[in-house]
Parts: sequence; C-alpha cells; structure tokens
Amino acid sequence: MNYILFEDETRESLLPFTFTRPVADIRIGILTIREKWEKYLGTKTSTLTEDYLSKKFPLHLDVLNTFINASVLPNPVLVEMLGQLQLNTAIYRGEVLLAYMAEEPAKEKQLSSFKKIECTKDIFQLINTWDIFSKNGIALQDDFDLLTEGRESAPISTTNQLINPENIFLEEGAKVEYSLLNATHGPIYLGKNSEVLEGNLIRGGFALCEKAVVKMGAKIYGPTTIGPYGKVCGEINNSVIFGYSSKGHDGYLGNAVLGEWCNIGADSNNSNLKNNYAQVKLWSYPKERFVPTGLQFCGLMMGDHSKTAINTMFNTGTVIGVNSNIYVPGFPRNFIPSFSWGGASGFSTYLPKKAFEAARVMMARRGVEFDEIEAGILNHVFELTKKYRNF
Repeated sequence: MNYILFEDETRESLLPFTFTRPVADIRIGILTIREKWEKYLGTKTSTLTEDYLSKKFPLHLDVLNTFINASVLPNPVLVEMLGQLQLNTAIYRGEVLLAYMAEEPAKEKQLSSFKKIECTKDIFQLINTWDIFSKNGIALQDDFDLLTEGRESAPISTTNQLINPENIFLEEGAKVEYSLLNATHGPIYLGKNSEVLEGNLIRGGFALCEKAVVKMGAKIYGPTTIGPYGKVCGEINNSVIFGYSSKGHDGYLGNAVLGEWCNIGADSNNSNLKNNYAQVKLWSYPKERFVPTGLQFCGLMMGDHSKTAINTMFNTGTVIGVNSNIYVPGFPRNFIPSFSWGGASGFSTYLPKKAFEAARVMMARRGVEFDEIEAGILNHVFELTKKYRNF
C-alpha cells in the first residue's frame, strides 16, 4: 500500500514551524510524526502539502493510496484499522478525518460520499504549537516503548549515577560519563552516537537524538527532547528542540519549542510564567491575534533559522518566526515576525540575501548544503510574511 500524509486546518495553527516543513515532519517525543508512522507501517511515506514545500517533500501517488492525517500520531488500533480500509472509505474520530483510501486526493465534497468508519479509541492529535511541548511526555514514552521493545541498551559507563536504570536506554555509540540520570518520572533515551559530557543532571523523560550533545554542567528537566545534531547546555525544562539547533551555553529555556538551525546566545533566557500567574496567551497565525493557551507555563516558540545574541531576554509566551535575528538589551515584543532584525529598541527587515549567507555558513558547519530548494522555501516564507513586518 502507498501511504500519504496529508494536512488539514491544523497546519495553520502549527505555524511558524510549518512555514518550512510539513506537519508530518514536526518532532515530538523522540521521532517526527512521519518517522512514527513509518515505524508502525514498516514502509516509507510521502506528503500532500503546500506547493512551495513539495520540491523538498514530494508527493508520490500510486494506483491506490491510503491518505493519513499528518497531525494525528499513530497507535496500534488506528494502524489495524488502516489495514481494513477499502477504496472510497474513510476513518473518522468524531469530526476529525483520520484517514481514507482513494485513487487520488479527495476534496471535501467527494469525502462526503465515502463510507465512514468511526474510530472509538482516543487519538493523539497536534492542534496547536504549545501541544508540542505540553504533550511531549506522552509522545516520548510511546516512542521509547516503540523503539526499545525487545532490545537491550548499550552498556552504560559505571562513572554515572543511575536512578531506575531499567528506564534508561543507550543506542549504539551513545556516550555518557560522570552524570546523574534519573528516570523515575520518565524514560531517558540517548540516540546513536549522541554524547552527554561530564557533570550533567538529567531528569527524565529525556531524549537526546542521533549525534546530539549535552555539554558540561547542564540541568535538564523532562519531558525534554533534543533533536539530531543538536547541542545544549544550561538549564532546560520541558522543551523540544528540533534537529541541528544549539543552546550551547548557560541560560534558561522552559516550556519552549525551537525549530531547526536555531541558535540561542550565551546567557539568554525566556520567561515561562507570568508574574501574576495568569494563563498565557500566544500569537495565532490563523486568527492573527493572541489567543489563550489554557496553560500557566508557556515560554518561547522559535521558527527555523532564527537566532539570538548573548543575554537576550524573552517575555512569557513569545512567538518568533523564521529567519529572525534578535539582539540588543531589554525584552522585545512577544510576537516577532519572520525575517526580523533587531530587538526591544525596534526592528528592521532581515533581507533574504543576508539571512541566507548566515544559513549557508551554519549549515556547512554540520555538513549540510544550503541549496536552491531551501532558498526557494525561505524566499516564499519571506513573501508570505511581509504583512507582519510593519517597520
């Protein structure tokens, strides 16, 4: 069967992260949503997404196709139901379309004529950006169980102090020395060739993905995920950092999500709790205003390729778009559009030519080429977000 991950209206509410990737490639837990589905299904998937993303994430159609809602995470019951799907049949959970089988992508009018099957099991769906960190603990445990079932951890050095070692798993090549790993409140997973340097305090759930590094003297509270090739230090609490991003120095990051190719300068901090303990509001791209999250703790949402200088401070519930560069003293406003340059004293437009020069150098350091496809995506985002740059 050919499996295709499609997007619904949740794509808009997951901006700025979906400016530069399909919903399927958001990381939550240990794996991206796509990687979860491919692990369950035992095969590769393609994506039905925005046209400007399709060169990097192409669609593959076959004679018969099963379309799966990319904002919904897999579970054994749903996977079993997919195996029973027939042509022009759709699976729903209430009003949410979970999957359907068809010869080609179906419009809403076509779907109304499909035979409907109701999924009675609760589903795990990403609806808002803050779900990525607030639901990370559930996803991390699910992924840990999926990846480690029937397997043994690589040996763990005796220089470490372990609490609940049966809940700690190291992949081949993972290293950790002279650190405290406490897996009482969630699993600890160290991916292939990742490394935890000396003197770290880590409380699960925690995932350090392939070739990621925790530098010396970090304090990490779960549930936290560091994506592939990430590099972190300082104090981190309940945050998800996508691949290739760095928070390599002291400073606090809490209840936050960072996209790919981000860099947090030394001694930068984000607030995750308002002084009056009120519920936090976040900028909503579809509604173009700040909306309640229902959360008392909510920190920083930062899109791909955005960066901060040393000693940068962020208010509770700050949203930063793609390819922004934030510096100068003081607290900048809590919605910073894509391609912004500046800080509390004001912003100007960060022109793509300059932004791409920095991206090219940063990516080359990790052995990744900044190519025309990547430039095309970011140029499109620059045009999409012009209306927000009122400076």
